[in-house]
Amino acid sequence: MDNDSTERIVSGLRKWIGTAPPGAQLPSNRALVAEYAASPVTVAKAMRTLRSLGLVESRPGVGTFVRTVRTARLPDYGWQTAALRSPQARVPALSTPLRSVAPDVIAFHSGYPVRELLPERLVRTACARAGRGDAALSPAPAPGRPDLQAWFAQELAEAFGAGVTVPTAREVIVLPGSQSGLSSIFRALVGFGQPMLIESPSYWGAILAAAQCGVRLVPVPSGPRGPEPEELSRAFAESGARVFYAQPNYANPTGAQWEPELAAEILEVVRRHGAFLVEDDWAHDFGIDSSPRPVAASDDAGHVIYLRSLTKSVSPSIRVGAMVARGPARDRILADRGAESMYVSGLLQAAALDVVTQPAWRTHLRDLRQQLRARRDLLIAAVTEHAPGTQLEQIPRGGLHLWLRLPDATNLQRLVRDCEAESVLVAAGNEWFPAEPSGPYLRLNYSGPDPQRFAEGAQVIGRALDRQLG
Repeated sequence: MDNDSTERIVSGLRKWIGTAPPGAQLPSNRALVAEYAASPVTVAKAMRTLRSLGLVESRPGVGTFVRTVRTARLPDYGWQTAALRSPQARVPALSTPLRSVAPDVIAFHSGYPVRELLPERLVRTACARAGRGDAALSPAPAPGRPDLQAWFAQELAEAFGAGVTVPTAREVIVLPGSQSGLSSIFRALVGFGQPMLIESPSYWGAILAAAQCGVRLVPVPSGPRGPEPEELSRAFAESGARVFYAQPNYANPTGAQWEPELAAEILEVVRRHGAFLVEDDWAHDFGIDSSPRPVAASDDAGHVIYLRSLTKSVSPSIRVGAMVARGPARDRILADRGAESMYVSGLLQAAALDVVTQPAWRTHLRDLRQQLRARRDLLIAAVTEHAPGTQLEQIPRGGLHLWLRLPDATNLQRLVRDCEAESVLVAAGNEWFPAEPSGPYLRLNYSGPDPQRFAEGAQVIGRALDRQLG
């Protein structure tokens, strides 16, 4: 309730500030308490939010005022142009899913679940326990805590079929989030200037990590079913690549899940070309209408490098993930991890392990599945009714996003700007393509805040499309 009151006050004052001249004094806290029937603590919190947004400034003993824009001599950083030379790769300053937003914005752009979808009580208890233990004051082994390595290995082993050698704890490398693992894999197994195959569209973070590592991306078209094995084989042969990055389960952004037959065909193509499949199982905990089926569970020859993260499902503040790799590839990746970060915080590892080994964790995952289904279906219904010009190519069986195709004539950047002008933040699909986009798309997150406002957000998208195409 306090958060709702704070957002209501912030929203009301932002409208007032929008019509007030710079330097105008805001109503006193006492007046705001009376106007909004809120507590002094809630009003103070709203004022802190406005200050953090740069909209107001406080003068002790006087009051709070609409912030005046001050002019000053601009710093000259021109010397850095010569010192830095040309960048090795063009990397965006900040990708759309990482943008922070004001409290009253309808946020479809993010890649993370909102707080009420997290196991908050488990996380708080686990962090408190970890802080009282030895992990708070001791370094962790470079590959990770042995008990956490064993948990990751056992979880993957449960998916293995008969006759396939299951992974051992030693073959697990604990990571500070899977994003860091991607960079290590690309450096250790691909190398600067070398080719790597990647689904198109694919995870923007993988595209970004490849650019930072100087890896040359070779797109492989991937639709609602996944990539075609023939296209993949041809790309291996023509490019000489030896690594293929893919998301077989609930791909970000398309939501695609490979059927077992397709997964077997793709793994056979990878084996035939003596290559690696980097399997990013980012949404392992977000199945809705199906369960994840790791391709790694069919491989014991070291062709699959398996990534699994807890960051989105446990807490974005507990950046813990893991990689399962075998043979010399594992040793090369571990060497890169040691050079980059030495080891992952033992405190975070202890907290993560505490959460996922509690009986309530499984209960949370069952509840989460139902909540994600309800949110997904609510957003699909809202988009279908209020933005009929969009096309949902498939209903995702898991994950966190809808992938919407827009009419070919859509000016995507204008659409994004028009939506933001009405306080709806959407993610343009261009960031998920490693080369030219195959069309205009939007990625919408149904695990974000305020599902009761999904219809309102869809109406804004629909109106923006109508202004362009109607």
